[in-house]
Amino acid sequence: MTTLSSRVRERSAHSRDAAARIGGLLVAVIVLLVSVVLSLMVGAQAVSAETVLAALVSFDGSDAHAIVRDSRAPRTIIGLVVGPALGVCGALIQAFTRNPLADPGILGVNAGATFAVTMGVGFLGMRSSGAYVWLALVGAFVITIVVYLIGATGRGGPSPERMTLAGVAIGAVLTGITSIVMLKNTEVFRALRFWGLGSLGGRDDDSTMVIVPFILAGLIISLLAARPLNAIALGEDLGRTLGAGLVRTRIVSVVGVTLLAGGATALAGPIAFVGLMVPHIVRWFTGPDQRWIIVCSAVVAPSILLLSDVIGRVVLPSGELQVSIVTAVLGAPVLIGLARRKRASGL
Repeated sequence: MTTLSSRVRERSAHSRDAAARIGGLLVAVIVLLVSVVLSLMVGAQAVSAETVLAALVSFDGSDAHAIVRDSRAPRTIIGLVVGPALGVCGALIQAFTRNPLADPGILGVNAGATFAVTMGVGFLGMRSSGAYVWLALVGAFVITIVVYLIGATGRGGPSPERMTLAGVAIGAVLTGITSIVMLKNTEVFRALRFWGLGSLGGRDDDSTMVIVPFILAGLIISLLAARPLNAIALGEDLGRTLGAGLVRTRIVSVVGVTLLAGGATALAGPIAFVGLMVPHIVRWFTGPDQRWIIVCSAVVAPSILLLSDVIGRVVLPSGELQVSIVTAVLGAPVLIGLARRKRASGL
């Protein structure tokens, strides 16, 4: 009787968890759709939903249609491309480092990508969008490997604390060098001043099309790594018993982080806090299953990015408050509130 009762309770708990995950995903999809609509409608000049639909279906060349078609639609698309990359990248880093405070910014991945792009523009004269992609990917890959190797030194294998400290230190050094190069070379500063702030605006369609395949590949790799990451989360010894190859999983995770962080940085510049904040929000209703965390992060992250971009347009309608600034301002208090919830902050 006791065994039967425990099985009934387990099935009931499993059903509740599944309902919470599906319900959370449906809410996230609805919020994303609302975010897309707001991104197309809201700005220095408000545009009605009817005008937005007309501009997308039958462009007539009017000012309102031009605002939607030439300005807001491209940056909305960029948000839909970059957002999933940042959210899933943060979830992947937190999973394979087993550190809930890890993200591409804290581990220095964004700084490495930015540094590589700056060096390429400043000393190699590489100004095309295709060059940005390769430079950002190389920079993200090298820094991810360096931080991981530093964290793996000593006894006990990779240490989340050592990786975090190494990432912060290396990121600070690279950011300082990048700033010096940009300040001493006015041509580099002019070429990178908008890109380096982190923004969804000012990017062309060619740049987006070049980077989309890299981000799609990173998302697919992240999904493939989800199941073995679940096994490793139970402990390395138990993970091996369950068939998860530690070295293979870490290599796959590093490749995924490189593609996602490098691609997102190449397209929109360095945008911090999204990769740190989104997995905490998602774990609130998904629990620790990496498969659900990755899928839901890909939906929640673009919503936060697009809403932050809308806020930047409303707060500074005469110009534009960069989306990276808004995500940093909003992300800190939200993360503090989420971190107080054990279920949200635990891995």
